[in-house]
Amino acid sequence: MDLDEARAFLREHHYGVLAAIRPDGRPQQSPVTGTVDDAGRLVISSRETAYKVRNLRRNPQAFYCGFTTAFFGNWIQVEGTAEIVSLPEAMDGLVAYYRSAAGEHPNWADYQAAMVRERRVLIAVTLTQAGPDRAG
Repeated sequence: MDLDEARAFLREHHYGVLAAIRPDGRPQQSPVTGTVDDAGRLVISSRETAYKVRNLRRNPQAFYCGFTTAFFGNWIQVEGTAEIVSLPEAMDGLVAYYRSAAGEHPNWADYQAAMVRERRVLIAVTLTQAGPDRAG
Protein backbone atom coordinates (compact mmCIF):
# COMPACT_ATOMS: atom_id res chain seq x y z
CA MET A 1 0.00 0.00 0.00
CA ASP A 2 1.19 3.48 -0.85
CA LEU A 3 1.93 5.75 2.15
CA ASP A 4 -0.41 8.43 0.82
CA GLU A 5 -3.24 5.87 0.64
CA ALA A 6 -2.49 4.91 4.24
CA ARG A 7 -2.54 8.55 5.34
CA ALA A 8 -5.90 9.08 3.63
CA PHE A 9 -7.33 6.06 5.47
CA LEU A 10 -5.94 7.28 8.82
CA ARG A 11 -7.39 10.77 8.32
CA GLU A 12 -10.86 9.21 8.07
CA HIS A 13 -10.59 6.31 10.54
CA HIS A 14 -9.21 7.07 14.00
CA TYR A 15 -9.40 3.75 15.89
CA GLY A 16 -6.25 1.73 16.18
CA VAL A 17 -3.73 -0.21 18.20
CA LEU A 18 -0.22 1.14 18.68
CA ALA A 19 2.61 -1.31 19.31
CA ALA A 20 5.98 -0.40 20.79
CA ILE A 21 8.86 -2.62 21.85
CA ARG A 22 9.37 -3.43 25.53
CA PRO A 23 12.91 -3.57 26.97
CA ASP A 24 12.87 -7.38 26.67
CA GLY A 25 11.89 -7.23 22.98
CA ARG A 26 8.23 -8.24 23.40
CA PRO A 27 5.51 -6.02 21.89
CA GLN A 28 3.56 -3.63 24.10
CA GLN A 29 0.18 -2.72 22.59
CA SER A 30 -2.28 0.04 23.41
CA PRO A 31 -5.68 0.95 21.95
CA VAL A 32 -5.44 4.60 20.85
CA THR A 33 -7.01 7.31 18.72
CA GLY A 34 -4.78 8.29 15.83
CA THR A 35 -4.92 10.76 12.96
CA VAL A 36 -2.54 12.42 10.51
CA ASP A 37 -0.97 15.86 10.97
CA ASP A 38 -0.13 18.42 8.27
CA ALA A 39 3.36 16.90 7.91
CA GLY A 40 1.85 13.49 7.07
CA ARG A 41 2.82 11.87 10.39
CA LEU A 42 0.57 9.58 12.38
CA VAL A 43 -0.16 11.46 15.63
CA ILE A 44 -1.47 10.13 18.93
CA SER A 45 -2.01 11.82 22.29
CA SER A 46 -0.71 10.09 25.41
CA ARG A 47 0.50 10.78 28.93
CA GLU A 48 4.14 11.45 29.73
CA THR A 49 4.12 8.53 32.20
CA ALA A 50 2.54 5.91 29.89
CA TYR A 51 4.48 2.73 29.14
CA LYS A 52 4.11 3.30 25.39
CA VAL A 53 5.84 6.67 25.77
CA ARG A 54 8.65 5.18 27.83
CA ASN A 55 9.09 2.35 25.34
CA LEU A 56 9.09 4.68 22.32
CA ARG A 57 11.61 7.01 23.94
CA ARG A 58 13.94 4.04 24.39
CA ASN A 59 13.24 2.45 21.00
CA PRO A 60 11.36 4.69 18.52
CA GLN A 61 10.12 1.84 16.30
CA ALA A 62 6.33 2.16 16.17
CA PHE A 63 3.72 -0.14 14.63
CA TYR A 64 0.05 0.79 14.23
CA CYS A 65 -2.99 -1.12 13.04
CA GLY A 66 -5.85 1.21 12.09
CA PHE A 67 -9.41 0.10 11.42
CA THR A 68 -12.92 1.40 10.91
CA THR A 69 -15.59 1.73 13.61
CA ALA A 70 -17.05 -1.52 12.25
CA PHE A 71 -13.78 -3.25 13.29
CA PHE A 72 -14.30 -6.03 10.74
CA GLY A 73 -13.70 -4.60 7.28
CA ASN A 74 -11.03 -2.32 5.90
CA TRP A 75 -7.88 -1.90 7.97
CA ILE A 76 -4.25 -0.94 7.49
CA GLN A 77 -0.94 -1.45 9.21
CA VAL A 78 1.76 1.22 9.19
CA GLU A 79 5.14 1.45 10.80
CA GLY A 80 7.71 4.13 11.29
CA THR A 81 9.86 6.11 13.67
CA ALA A 82 8.22 7.85 16.63
CA GLU A 83 9.14 11.18 18.16
CA ILE A 84 7.74 12.16 21.56
CA VAL A 85 6.88 15.86 21.78
CA SER A 86 6.38 17.05 25.36
CA LEU A 87 4.69 20.19 26.67
CA PRO A 88 4.91 23.08 26.16
CA GLU A 89 6.07 22.36 22.59
CA ALA A 90 3.31 19.78 22.10
CA MET A 91 0.35 22.12 22.75
CA ASP A 92 -0.23 23.31 19.17
CA GLY A 93 0.07 19.73 17.94
CA LEU A 94 -2.36 18.47 20.59
CA VAL A 95 -4.91 21.10 19.55
CA ALA A 96 -4.50 20.16 15.86
CA TYR A 97 -4.75 16.45 16.81
CA TYR A 98 -8.07 17.03 18.60
CA ARG A 99 -9.47 19.06 15.70
CA SER A 100 -8.51 16.36 13.21
CA ALA A 101 -9.87 13.46 15.25
CA ALA A 102 -12.92 15.04 16.91
CA GLY A 103 -13.63 18.52 15.53
CA GLU A 104 -13.90 21.73 17.52
CA HIS A 105 -13.71 21.58 21.31
CA PRO A 106 -16.42 23.50 23.21
CA ASN A 107 -13.81 25.19 25.43
CA TRP A 108 -10.21 25.32 24.21
CA ALA A 109 -8.95 26.84 27.47
CA ASP A 110 -10.33 23.86 29.40
CA TYR A 111 -8.81 21.45 26.86
CA GLN A 112 -5.39 23.08 27.15
CA ALA A 113 -5.57 23.08 30.95
CA ALA A 114 -6.42 19.37 30.88
CA MET A 115 -3.42 18.68 28.61
CA VAL A 116 -1.13 20.32 31.17
CA ARG A 117 -2.82 18.67 34.16
CA GLU A 118 -2.63 15.22 32.51
CA ARG A 119 0.98 15.79 31.34
CA ARG A 120 0.03 15.00 27.76
CA VAL A 121 2.53 14.41 24.99
CA LEU A 122 2.14 14.04 21.26
CA ILE A 123 3.48 10.87 19.69
CA ALA A 124 4.39 11.72 16.08
CA VAL A 125 5.27 8.78 13.85
CA THR A 126 7.06 9.37 10.56
CA LEU A 127 5.67 6.58 8.39
CA THR A 128 8.04 4.33 6.45
CA GLN A 129 5.84 1.36 5.45
CA ALA A 130 2.17 0.60 4.96
CA GLY A 131 0.11 -2.46 4.09
CA PRO A 132 -1.49 -4.80 3.43
CA ASP A 133 -0.77 -4.91 -0.26
CA ARG A 134 -3.06 -7.87 -0.91
CA ALA A 135 -5.80 -9.89 0.75
CA GLY A 136 -4.90 -13.27 2.20
